[in-house]
Amino acid sequence: MISTLSPFTLFLAKAFGAYMLLAGLSFFTFKDRWVKLLDDLQANTALVYVTGVLVFALGCGLVYSHNIWVDPLAIIISIIAWAALVEGALFIAIPEIFLKYSFSLLRPATYTPFAIFAILAGLALLICGFTGVAGTLPSA
Repeated sequence: MISTLSPFTLFLAKAFGAYMLLAGLSFFTFKDRWVKLLDDLQANTALVYVTGVLVFALGCGLVYSHNIWVDPLAIIISIIAWAALVEGALFIAIPEIFLKYSFSLLRPATYTPFAIFAILAGLALLICGFTGVAGTLPSA
């Protein structure tokens, strides 16, 4: 059983876990949609900017509300929060480079491992979120 200091950590583990699981599964079921989504995004400068602003704002809110570095699950959630903030900043500052990287994940050599990682990470976060206990940390 996972112990964490904050109930909010467990909530975010469930939310991030569900998102990662669904995104990973959609890579297998709707790969063409992901390619089209990135094509459409790359073709629309305003949409890239708005996406960057929204992801950056979400990342800022997550970092502000969950910048907790005291237990393994909280650290993982905080890393995800910081990753969202950085992703949004990259979308705003260097969108061409970031989109090129995103397209690289859709290559056959990286596509399946990336999707499997997302599914497994999502499942792990969901399990931690639903079975974890908040408010106490194990003593050393």
